[in-house]
Amino acid sequence: MSFKKSQKLYNKGLVNLVGAVNSPVRAFASVGGNPLFIKKASGSKIIDVDGNKYVDFVLSYGPMILGHTHKNVQKGVEKALKNGYSFGASTENEIKLAKLVCDAFPGMDKVRFVNSGTEAVLSGIRLARAYTGKDKIIKFSGCYHGHQDALLVAAGSGLATLSLPGSKGVPEGAVKNTLIANYNDLDSVKAHFDKHDDIAGIIIEPIAGNMGVVIPQDDFLTKIKELAHKNGALLIADEVMTGFRSKFGGAQELLNVEADITCLGKVIGGGFPVGAYGARNEIMEHVAPLGGMYQAGTLSGNPIAMAGGIATLKTLKKQDPYKKFNEIASVIEEALVDSAGKHGVEIVVNRFGSMINPFFTSKKQINNFEDAQTCDTNKFAVFFWEMIKNGVFLPPSQFEAWFLSSALTKKDLIKTVKAIDKAMEAVSKI
Repeated sequence: MSFKKSQKLYNKGLVNLVGAVNSPVRAFASVGGNPLFIKKASGSKIIDVDGNKYVDFVLSYGPMILGHTHKNVQKGVEKALKNGYSFGASTENEIKLAKLVCDAFPGMDKVRFVNSGTEAVLSGIRLARAYTGKDKIIKFSGCYHGHQDALLVAAGSGLATLSLPGSKGVPEGAVKNTLIANYNDLDSVKAHFDKHDDIAGIIIEPIAGNMGVVIPQDDFLTKIKELAHKNGALLIADEVMTGFRSKFGGAQELLNVEADITCLGKVIGGGFPVGAYGARNEIMEHVAPLGGMYQAGTLSGNPIAMAGGIATLKTLKKQDPYKKFNEIASVIEEALVDSAGKHGVEIVVNRFGSMINPFFTSKKQINNFEDAQTCDTNKFAVFFWEMIKNGVFLPPSQFEAWFLSSALTKKDLIKTVKAIDKAMEAVSKI
């Protein structure tokens, strides 16, 4: 397998792009080697500039849940393109997508579209502060909520991949109202409420996906919501990654909790830049032009993104692939565990809905960021490149979830299982 053209583009990209990339995780920092440059994709496959074809488990980090270039999404987007690209004015499709999203989330009466998950979370937190009149926010170590200053602490994912504790350029004042708790540790949340009386909200990924897939234990979400409400704070669910990935709607519903504010992205744009935040009427009526919390965006509700989102959600609802996702994830989990056992490699595999990943660690369970950080990233790097060489495209980080698409075929699954065994064999030799 040759990567000569990717190597050439990487060298060329270094001239005018920072690190030849536009997002740090694409730099392959934790797996070594140079990043792959992608030419095209279709269905379950992605193809690089050297012509290498892979079964894709990155899926643009989640949004391509139907697979690439799905015919319904293509049709919807092409129709929208004929009418223009951007108007800076309202369109009917904004209303249509808003109804689809609100109908899928109990307790969400209104939604505001933005342009990214980062913007959705930034706005959702501002709304929590506006509604409660308080300033502080509790976040969890290892959960990533975008690159806004106030939340770029203990943020997992890209920062963990690059071994950075935070980010330069973030002043101390920007994080003075950010409190860090431990995922799945209720006492760490209680401690903050015992010390502070000005906490506006708790923000959490219902299923963590930026320290690997980590699942809440023992009704953790229900308990932190009760704790929040007892202290006059709100629960903010960051479902940018998990929205529509475990059911048609949010993971929070499967976990028997209803967030006060929900932040979305990824899937609801069908691969186009879009995000959203929503809540019940009494909260959303604080947002301008109805209320005093200002948030705006010239490209928010972009007609192309709205068309892609409508087509994606309508198709997803009709397909209802969630049982299939669980079956496929189960096969992959079994393959990972069996092959690791066969080759004497210690791993833990976590999965939820259409998200899954292995942790290369001797720990018996991965329940928080501290557990995740025990992983051997060198072993993951070997595993990653062996999977690439055997035609399977994974996120280039131990701390990123793998994603499934409804375009995956039995042939893809067989290929993936075989690749896993070859990759585990390679890991066993280091």
